[in-house]
Amino acid sequence: MSKQTKLLLIVGVFLAAYFLPFHHPRMQSAILESFYMLQEYAREHVLFCLVPALFIAGAMSNFLSSQAVMKYLGPDSPKVTAYGVGAVSGAILAVCSCTVLPLFMGIYKRGAGLGPAIAFLYSGPAINVLAIILSARVLGWQIGLGRAVGAVLFSVIIGLIMALIFRGEEQERAKGLLMPESVEPRRTLGQTASYFLVLVLILVFAAWGRPAESSGLWYTVYHIKWYLVIGLLIALALILRAWFTREELTAWVDSTWDFSIKILPLLFGGVLVAGFLMGRPGVDTGIIPAKYISMVVGGNGLLANFTASIVGAFMYFATLTEVPIVQGLLGSGMGQGPALALLLAGPALSLPNMLVINSILGFKKTFAYVFLVVIMATLTGMVFGALVG
Repeated sequence: MSKQTKLLLIVGVFLAAYFLPFHHPRMQSAILESFYMLQEYAREHVLFCLVPALFIAGAMSNFLSSQAVMKYLGPDSPKVTAYGVGAVSGAILAVCSCTVLPLFMGIYKRGAGLGPAIAFLYSGPAINVLAIILSARVLGWQIGLGRAVGAVLFSVIIGLIMALIFRGEEQERAKGLLMPESVEPRRTLGQTASYFLVLVLILVFAAWGRPAESSGLWYTVYHIKWYLVIGLLIALALILRAWFTREELTAWVDSTWDFSIKILPLLFGGVLVAGFLMGRPGVDTGIIPAKYISMVVGGNGLLANFTASIVGAFMYFATLTEVPIVQGLLGSGMGQGPALALLLAGPALSLPNMLVINSILGFKKTFAYVFLVVIMATLTGMVFGALVG
C-alpha cells in the first residue's frame, strides 16, 4: 500500500468518524447489520464453500499442467473450445460469486486467456442449474428461460469482449506464460484427473444447499451429502498418501495459504460494506432503505432496469437466495424486465467479488467486467420486459 493510499485511508476514517451520525437509529442498525452479514457469511460459506475452493486453487497452482491450461483455455486456443470449456466448467461447479474467485485466480495464473477465464468467472455463479429451475418454478417459465439463455450468452459474449478490449495486454502476458514445464509430471493424466475430481466433488457436495421441496433427487443428495463428503475425504487421503510426496503436499498447503491471505481480507471487508449499505437479503436494516429501491424498479424503463442491475451487482447473494428476494420484489411492483436484470447481474457480482477481482486483474479490467455485466443485464432486462409485458 502506497503512502498516498494510506493517507487517503486515514483521512477517510477520520472524516467518517467525525461526520457520520452514529446516534441515528438507521446508522446503528446498518453497522450492526454489517456484522450480522459477516457472521452469516462466515457460518454459511467459508468452511464448506470457500475453504474447499481455496484448496482447489492451491492444487491448480501446483499440479495443473500449464500446457493443458494453455491448450484448452489459452489465448491461442480455438475459441469454441476455450469458451466452451470455460463456461461449462464454471457451470458444473455452480458456486457463489465469492467461492468462484480462488478458482478463477488459479486458472488465470496457470495460463488461461482473459476471455475464457472471464467466461468461467461469470458462469460459475450465474449458470446454476438448480437456481434456474427454481427461478422458472417460482417466478415463471419466461424468467427461468430468460435467465438460462442470458447467463449462457453473457459468459461467452462478455469473455469475448474482454479479450478484444485487452488483447494487447494479454498478448504480452501470454509471452511470459509460454514456458516449458520444468519437471516431468510424477502422476499419470488419470491420477491427476481423479485427484481434481475428488476435490471438486467435495466442494460441490459440501456446499449443497437445502432445496425448497423435501422430496426428489436434490433433497436426497442434500440428505446424504455429509456421508458423501466423508467418503470423498477418505478417498482424498488415500490418493494423497499413494501419489504425492511430502514436499508436494507442503507446496500445496503453502499455495492455498497464499491464496487465502490475498482473498479473505478483501472478501470479509467487502461483506461488511455490503451489509452496511443494503443489509442481508430480505432484511431491511441497511443504510439504504429497501423501499427506495422498490420505488425505482417498477415498470420496464431504462432507470428501472439499470437500478436493478446496479443493486444486484453490489449486493451479495448466497446461492439460491436471489429467487425469493426477486419474488418479494415482484410482489412489491417490480417489473419483469428489472427482475431478470437483477438475476443476471446479482449472482455473478457482489462488492466483495469486485474487490478481489480488482486485486487479480487491476482496476481497468475489473471496471470493464462490471460495466459489461451491468449494461448487458440492463439491456437484456429492457428487451425481456418489452417482450413479456
